[in-house]
Amino acid sequence: MGAPASANGPSIAAFPMYDRPETAPIYDRLWQATRDALGHGPATLTRGPDLWDIWQSPDLLIAQTCGLPFRSRLKGHVTLIGTPDPGLPDLAPGQYQSLIVVHRDAPARRFADLAGQRFAYNEALSQSGWAALAAHAAQRNTPLGPLLQTGSHTASARAVAEGRAAAASLDRVTWQLLAAFEPFARDLRILEQTEPTPALPFITALGRDPAPLRAALSRGLAALSPDERALIGFTRLIATKGADYFAIPLPPTPPQGGLTQSQS
Repeated sequence: MGAPASANGPSIAAFPMYDRPETAPIYDRLWQATRDALGHGPATLTRGPDLWDIWQSPDLLIAQTCGLPFRSRLKGHVTLIGTPDPGLPDLAPGQYQSLIVVHRDAPARRFADLAGQRFAYNEALSQSGWAALAAHAAQRNTPLGPLLQTGSHTASARAVAEGRAAAASLDRVTWQLLAAFEPFARDLRILEQTEPTPALPFITALGRDPAPLRAALSRGLAALSPDERALIGFTRLIATKGADYFAIPLPPTPPQGGLTQSQS
């Protein structure tokens, strides 16, 4: 039995994870080409509503989410379509990882040098911003200092550039975008890389057949140039299994009492 939908069919398509003014036209073209290949779907992408409302809606046709929400709150409530291949050097197809960034003038030369210092992170249910950071610190037996919750990767990076945090964990696609479009990124440098994990999955509502969506999304990519695909971290779509994500342990919850962006 298919997932419930509105009278006019599924009404939500969203590519929110790397959507910014410079990439929005790319995503619009990707969606229009995907919609043409599929033969139905909303006329435009959904932008603006709370991400959880998008991801959990029975009207969800297609959206990109993060690996940690997929394997935690969304597990058993959505259907996996597939995994994008960011095409990142030195990583297996469909894998991505986070970069630990510090200020370009910071004295730290390895992660252990950051013990006890303030880290910025976007939110507790972010694979690249929090889970990868927590795992990296645990593997190196390096305690994190006070945490600054910023609400976005861009805000975390800016906090490091402005000296309000010593370091942050950003996924490599986000870093590419910041380096290309944000002048403050020149004040940052990469300290270390985390272990790779599956890239940000595409999902649909529970009960919906993912095969036509996977085929249409793959055909939609043909509307983009190789440079555009690389910019949004989506060079091709790989058929993956939920088990690839579920095998990754859930991270600890960030300690209560840390600062928020408005308090920093």
